[in-house]
Amino acid sequence: MKLKIGVYNVEWMRDLFDSEGNPITTGADGNRSKKLAEVVEAMDPDFLGIVEGPNTLVNQSKTASLQLEAWIQEFIPSKNLKGIHGFPSPGQQELCALYNPDKIKVLFTPETKEGKRFDEPFLVDTLNRLIKEQYKHYRPPLELSILDLNDVFLTRVIIAHTKSKGIFDMVDYARFEQISQRDRLKLFAECMSIRERCDEYLEKGQQVMVMGDINDGFELDFYENRFSKSAVELLLGDTWHPEYILKSVLPKPKLNSFGWTPNSSRFKDRITGDQINVLIDHILVSQGLKILDGKVWNPYLEKDNSLIQSVRNQLIQGSDHFPILSEIEF
Repeated sequence: MKLKIGVYNVEWMRDLFDSEGNPITTGADGNRSKKLAEVVEAMDPDFLGIVEGPNTLVNQSKTASLQLEAWIQEFIPSKNLKGIHGFPSPGQQELCALYNPDKIKVLFTPETKEGKRFDEPFLVDTLNRLIKEQYKHYRPPLELSILDLNDVFLTRVIIAHTKSKGIFDMVDYARFEQISQRDRLKLFAECMSIRERCDEYLEKGQQVMVMGDINDGFELDFYENRFSKSAVELLLGDTWHPEYILKSVLPKPKLNSFGWTPNSSRFKDRITGDQINVLIDHILVSQGLKILDGKVWNPYLEKDNSLIQSVRNQLIQGSDHFPILSEIEF
């Protein structure tokens, strides 16, 4: 069975709905929704992880999945896509997904054992000093199961939006260092928690996919060299257990003077003011899944791809991230 699997950080999608959870159809927000919808329609995914989706309220009067379905009906009425969400985030950038119910079934299947739920605090040793620290996912990763229409299990999916390394406060250099290290350890902790769950799935003989905005890339930067680890490599797994290592759907990124290629987003360097290309959105899959194709829908790089170029402006103007789309054989 072949499925088109994607992930898209749609940049504060909650802004594209009114206070009742209805899609805004006019003005700048309505125009941005149209651009995002044209990108999703061109991607034509069977499963699309959504980062920074619409809000789910704790009282469930508004949910990410129902708002997504209303948005699809408004802007892509020709598509039959269902929405799904998990534990509400205490923040305002929800994790959710869209899927084609004519091809697959998708279930919210969180770990429910006390102390292991993604919406509860957890303990990890981020500094390898035999002392565990307590952390909590700000946005509980979304745990899903994908089944075929005959209820045959295909894979587990974890959608994540882990801690940003960005510092957005006015701080002096000493405080900048302190916050940088704190944020990096929080990022490591979240990825260690997700990786632990991946190992639990793999030990049961299940396949797994991890996707989302990890806010980190491959290789080691200054702070990662200091701590001898990077968040993405924590997710990839342990070389002492090679059979459990996850693989990216993308080719190995290359570093140049403008940053990384391929890249899914960019940010302004706090010191130099330069725009740096970054690959911080990822789809990582276990070895029992066969990757047939995978690329970032970056119109600046995929100049010979007519489908991507057909939505060039929509990709540039719809979000501050470019989506990733892959074809996976199960």
